[in-house]
Amino acid sequence: MTGLQGVDPSVPPSGPGCAECEETGGWWVHLRRCTQCGHIGCCDSSPSQHATAHAKATGHRFIRSFEPGESWFWDYQNQELIETGPALAPPEHHPLNQPTPGPAGRVPADWRAHVH
Repeated sequence: MTGLQGVDPSVPPSGPGCAECEETGGWWVHLRRCTQCGHIGCCDSSPSQHATAHAKATGHRFIRSFEPGESWFWDYQNQELIETGPALAPPEHHPLNQPTPGPAGRVPADWRAHVH
């Protein structure tokens, strides 16, 4: 995976949470990081599925989990999990004090009824 088009290890993440959910006041289940531009989006279990929307809109092929303790990648083109890949610019995950789902204060009490 190292050296592949669509993986830029020097690009930092766009922020500590889903860029679009932060703009709209939304919430997420888990976070994903685009390996090409650093965009942080919410996972496909989240109500808005911004990581996949970003990949479809931009053609950016790979994401990496932005969850603590996870280092797997996903290849949208081949629809496959890649268990290891290159180290990316820090930080490698959202802040440890940020809950999952998150962010704090925006997750509804019945959040499980809203996941995909």
